[in-house]
Amino acid sequence: MASADVSRSPGGGEPAVTAVEQRGIEHVPQSERWGRPSGLFWMWAGAVWNVEFVYYGAIAVVFLGLSFAQAVLIILIGNVSYVLTGLASLQGPRAGTTTFAISRAAFGPRGNKLPSFFNWVTQVGFEIEGIAFIVFAAIVLTAKAGFTAGTAAKVIFIILAVAIQAVLPTLGHAAVLKVLRWLAIPFVVLFAVLAVLTAGKANLHTAAHGASWGELFVFLALVIAAGGLGWTENGNDYSRYLPANTDRKGIVVAVALGAAIPSALLEILGAAVGTAVPAAANSPTGLVAGFSSGFVVPFLILAIVQLFAINTLDLYSSGVTLQSLIPRLRRLHCVAIDTVVCAALAAYAVFSDDFFGLLTGFLLYIILWLAPWCAIYLVDSYLRRNRYDEHALLDEGSGGRYFRNGGVHWPAIVAQLAGGVAAYLWLNASSGGTLASVGPLSSRADGSDFSVFIGLFVGGLVYLLLAGREVRTEGTDTPVAA
Repeated sequence: MASADVSRSPGGGEPAVTAVEQRGIEHVPQSERWGRPSGLFWMWAGAVWNVEFVYYGAIAVVFLGLSFAQAVLIILIGNVSYVLTGLASLQGPRAGTTTFAISRAAFGPRGNKLPSFFNWVTQVGFEIEGIAFIVFAAIVLTAKAGFTAGTAAKVIFIILAVAIQAVLPTLGHAAVLKVLRWLAIPFVVLFAVLAVLTAGKANLHTAAHGASWGELFVFLALVIAAGGLGWTENGNDYSRYLPANTDRKGIVVAVALGAAIPSALLEILGAAVGTAVPAAANSPTGLVAGFSSGFVVPFLILAIVQLFAINTLDLYSSGVTLQSLIPRLRRLHCVAIDTVVCAALAAYAVFSDDFFGLLTGFLLYIILWLAPWCAIYLVDSYLRRNRYDEHALLDEGSGGRYFRNGGVHWPAIVAQLAGGVAAYLWLNASSGGTLASVGPLSSRADGSDFSVFIGLFVGGLVYLLLAGREVRTEGTDTPVAA
């Protein structure tokens, strides 16, 4: 494992922004727990004030045919899901390690490799989405300067983008929190300007066109997958630097509000832009198709910075997830591997003629593993009263508390598979382009999508029934962390 030494700021406490974090998934000693809930609030706010969420809102009106009022209602309901992100940030301060090291308590060190792999793929997928947005924005910017980007230019844009996005994850945790905190304010200003410009163009009274109640639930699934549920697997990667006795309610409130407020505002703004600019959801850069060049250029420049910010969280988390999957890798090795994989797959997305289909298909399909995993993770934490054996979580040998039956905790595996199958039965990914698929229950219920809810319910219930008594006893027998 890498050394746990972390360079600190001259006054002690929080490390300097230029310090390179050497720690991967190793336990964070109490003496190095410099974090505060307010830091998480601003980190999440800085990441979520992002053009991606404006695009999600535009999708509701342009592609799914919802009215503005319907879109707002679903957005407000869907963003309550950030409470899940808050709840999934409570384990880090107690366990002192990352999400998919903590997940070993539920799945076992070997069984945990299954959800760890799915999460690594998911994080890389979100990175690819961000890189594609960046490249599209760069293409429009260079076009404004009179240069038409061909294949070679697009490849160069991709290489530059993946190289730049690796900087903050390489520096590590402190740099991520500080830089995102600094970026929150200019991002707020940028989208306030966009809101003012949109106000004079938006047609908020446009009726729904062809949207059934099924489309309402498809959009709800998208909002939850891209929002609260989609961030649960990242939460403890950033809360682990908080002291173990940090107020639990303060953590949940800071994380949930820090992410939900900008997410809801930006998605509502996106829905309004969609009523004003029909091309808004045709591509990420279509959001500004109806605005003057004097606004488009600074908007796209800041949007690119924003996209690097949100990709920072994905790349950092994918790195530590890969380390929990292959423990002999160091964190910096993981960042390098992710960068190469992301570049290759981002090229496919950029050159694809079906970006919208790839994006929506990706967001909907991750529900199949993420919803049951989230339920299992939170139920396990509740049953053991958030008590973890910090040494056993990082023990790959056969003697650890969580090794159980050959390193696999079968109740969690069964619950994961049952929840995934149940979620698929009520999934509607018909808008997923080449990834299109509709589950049998969805096709019989007007194309509705209840995959999030049924995945959470079945995954959590099966795990509770199969492992409830065992995990309660295990938690009682685990000493409370000092």
